[in-house]
Amino acid sequence: MNFLEIQFALRGKTLPADHGYALYSAIKKLLQEAENESIPKDLPSEVRLCSIPGIPDRAGMIYLNRGSRLRLRCPSDQMQIWYRFLQNQVFDIRGHLIRLVQPRITLPEASDTVASRLVTFKLDAIDHADVPRYFLESCQKGLERLEIKGQAFIPSDANGDLARRTIQVKDKKILGYGVVVEGLSQEDSLKLQWHGLGGRQHFGCGWFYPVKEVPDAA
Repeated sequence: MNFLEIQFALRGKTLPADHGYALYSAIKKLLQEAENESIPKDLPSEVRLCSIPGIPDRAGMIYLNRGSRLRLRCPSDQMQIWYRFLQNQVFDIRGHLIRLVQPRITLPEASDTVASRLVTFKLDAIDHADVPRYFLESCQKGLERLEIKGQAFIPSDANGDLARRTIQVKDKKILGYGVVVEGLSQEDSLKLQWHGLGGRQHFGCGWFYPVKEVPDAA
């Protein structure tokens, strides 16, 4: 669990609010076009991306600001690969252009409470009213598989409703929720930030961060 986080500042103005899959697709395309044989043709499973925060316009778009960064977590021995490969790259994210600049390296920070903007699981077809219960059971089972002791819950959004969110993957909308996990030891906090919860982690899902660094939600 020896990992680092690379944060890239951005040059650009806007992005789609739901851009996780499009961002991954743009990076994958760049990897496949790379001529350097040391560069993988897809993001390895141990490399994780966070969706980019910004100021939402409530109409499906976010405005980038000084706090908007592309964040990537990877094993420490892969840091140089991704630092060099992604620096100054330009991506077209569904018609929105961004350039990755001024990368910086940070160490993960333990916190007894961590949060994720969006966690998704593959749930069987069940009655809609029962989805939150089955979802939380999946969260707790995921923590148990990682041998992490903590309590997961779904927070409320600004309107007082459950933080229910979706992500667009190709032509399908995937349901998920925001998740907070409390009562973590330092070791378990770092373990959860490394492994995440649920699926679609290349698209920004399951990315946990200390609650004190809550970003602007898109």
